[in-house]
Amino acid sequence: MRIATNAYTDAMLNQYNQLAGKQYTLQNQVSTGLRVQSASDDPVAMQNTLDYAADKSTQTQYSANITTLQSRADTIYTALQSLQTVSSRVGEIATSAATATTSASDLNNYADEVNTLIKQVVTAANTTDPSTGQYLFGGTASGSAPFTATTDANGNVTAVTYNGNSSVNQSEIGTNLTTSVDIPGANTGTGGVRGLITDQQSGADFLNHLISLRNDLQAGNKTAITNTDSVNLGKDENNLAYQVANNGVQQNQLTAAATFATNRSSGLDTMISNASSADLMTTMVQLNQAQTAYQAALQSGSKIIQLSILNYIQ
Repeated sequence: MRIATNAYTDAMLNQYNQLAGKQYTLQNQVSTGLRVQSASDDPVAMQNTLDYAADKSTQTQYSANITTLQSRADTIYTALQSLQTVSSRVGEIATSAATATTSASDLNNYADEVNTLIKQVVTAANTTDPSTGQYLFGGTASGSAPFTATTDANGNVTAVTYNGNSSVNQSEIGTNLTTSVDIPGANTGTGGVRGLITDQQSGADFLNHLISLRNDLQAGNKTAITNTDSVNLGKDENNLAYQVANNGVQQNQLTAAATFATNRSSGLDTMISNASSADLMTTMVQLNQAQTAYQAALQSGSKIIQLSILNYIQ
């Protein structure tokens, strides 16, 4: 009789523990809103949740990369606009200087203006990223100014040296998708990213062409201004137009990538919620049922134990 009573008591306690454990689990789900908090709750759902969370972390990094590139592209665009303004002005100077009515004094004044514009180009070409302090047009050698100007005793820029390289950094903005908004200051090779100031592929050599124009203005060489300088400056103008257009394409790509990353991240939030979150109404109903079952088990067990004690006394 005692063995049977002990066996029943053990079974009853086991049932209590199960019902109490279920209550605890459901109460925890109600308080946290999570159905899955450990692998034992639902191994498949937990694995899915971890996978979704890892993917979301990746999308967050893509978004951060995109934001950085967008800011960098905006700064580059501002510098490109400054260079285009100079290009437009020197084109006007070359056209005006070549006319028969232009005097030697006019040519000298134009030469002084071009010399000032050369310095403006060097300043624009040495633009830095305000968020990092890195130079934008030095290629991957972004720690120091890419262009160094040499001037004579009269303040004329006689030469400009490029200290950077023709490589650019790539950033991930999506799965198997990398891009760069950077422009090397010079590319004297036959391939790779086109250079901003000097580019072998397009024939651009903006600073040296400006120096040549300035020298021809000082010398009063209208023939060279017409036949050589104007032609070369046209190549520089076309290269800058290409750079501006390419910058626009890159910014559109970044906008599309940012939209995709945001939508993907939002979708992953939903997937994580679906995989791990508890249905509050359903969980509340289950909790009430578990509490009712637990109370009923306690009452039933209490009565049975009382009967067992009476039988033992008898």
